[in-house]
Amino acid sequence: MKRSQSLMQLFGLLTALALVLAACGSPNPVVTEAPSEPSSATEAPTTDEGTEMDMCYGAQPGDEVTLLYQWSGAEEESFNAAIAPIVEACGLTIVPESSRDQALLETRIESGDAWDLVFWPTVGPIGSYGDKLIALDTLGADAANYAPAWMASGNGNWLGVAVKADPKSIVWYSPVNFDANGYSVPTTWADFVALADQMVADGNVPFAMGFESGDATGWTASDFIQDILLSTQGSAYVNGILDGSVAYNDAGVADAYGVYAGWATDPAYAVGGAEGSLSTSFSDAILQPFSDPPQAMMVKQSGFAGGAIAAQYPELEFGTDFSFFHFPGADGVQGGADWMMAFADTPAVRAIVAYLTSAEGGAHWAATGFGLSPNSGSAGNYADPINAALAEVLAGASAATPDIGDSIQPSFGSAEWRAIVDVVSGASSIDAALAGAADAQAADQGN
Repeated sequence: MKRSQSLMQLFGLLTALALVLAACGSPNPVVTEAPSEPSSATEAPTTDEGTEMDMCYGAQPGDEVTLLYQWSGAEEESFNAAIAPIVEACGLTIVPESSRDQALLETRIESGDAWDLVFWPTVGPIGSYGDKLIALDTLGADAANYAPAWMASGNGNWLGVAVKADPKSIVWYSPVNFDANGYSVPTTWADFVALADQMVADGNVPFAMGFESGDATGWTASDFIQDILLSTQGSAYVNGILDGSVAYNDAGVADAYGVYAGWATDPAYAVGGAEGSLSTSFSDAILQPFSDPPQAMMVKQSGFAGGAIAAQYPELEFGTDFSFFHFPGADGVQGGADWMMAFADTPAVRAIVAYLTSAEGGAHWAATGFGLSPNSGSAGNYADPINAALAEVLAGASAATPDIGDSIQPSFGSAEWRAIVDVVSGASSIDAALAGAADAQAADQGN
């Protein structure tokens, strides 16, 4: 029996069990060998021996899989729900570790003590440790369920796949406020600029811009600038920045910095002007267009902002009181993602990789509500209306470009964030700030 057929047989029975376990269980799933005569409440799905062996790739009950990821709390519980069907079917024991420590990642890999599977918010490990990674297609991963933008290669091999994605080319707004002021959703870059100018003329502040994010302060600004580049220069240009063929101090980048800094430093265009932009946390800025009265008309922020708005203002209805539009004129979509990479080839690893990249795995991921899956099998399976709408943005994108800051080496990423902070704070001119970032870009490219 083919693996995909096996998964289809098991998926429906396992989904309900997985969701119950996710709601009631520990955030760290540890599944021991199933009893030989399970009770009716915990009875494993009925399968024939061939189906079970095919789905589990020969993994035995109790086989361990070590994982590293950055999720915690509710996100960790949702991830456990996403993998529960294969964990339960095969009786796997998951040994997870949650950490955002880059140094820990590097130390463990370099010492030869890497986790079996790593879920990381950048593809950086592929560039640094590609020789230690296992090609995903040799582990049973199904490439047919992914667009090329969500598959990362190194040394000519498929080494990473995005299991969770978040579109960043998103502008959140209040349809109620737009209607009250006679504003229409812009569809082109020129329309967007004109709308901001009209808002200022009407006495409204267009943008909430919160930079503050600890050591990562500046990432919201670099995301905004990347979307400006997608609108004014195109996705090929942004990809050129990623591969080094376009220097970060190119005229196109300088122009985007000029537009953005002009908005962020002017209190007529951004809440609090330069001081407000720099000192406001990104999480607080998300809420400013939806306060009463609104402090701003719009906030450019990733898809995750919808959940933050809904949590803070539960009385607001998505689509009526708050909504989003695709960044006007953007060539495709900028996206952040969590990437799965394998450092071990075992039957248990193969079972998890094959399941998560299958259409059935994508459908179940969507059903758990754990963000968005680039897996095409997720389409039509989102219960949350915000995620369903965001999934349409991913599916309809003409191109996908990774977030520059998430996809480059840390030294360039830090220089990119520092450049826009220095420009908005007045500590540096655009030319000087971009020259420093371009030097870091060249160094990371080995030039």
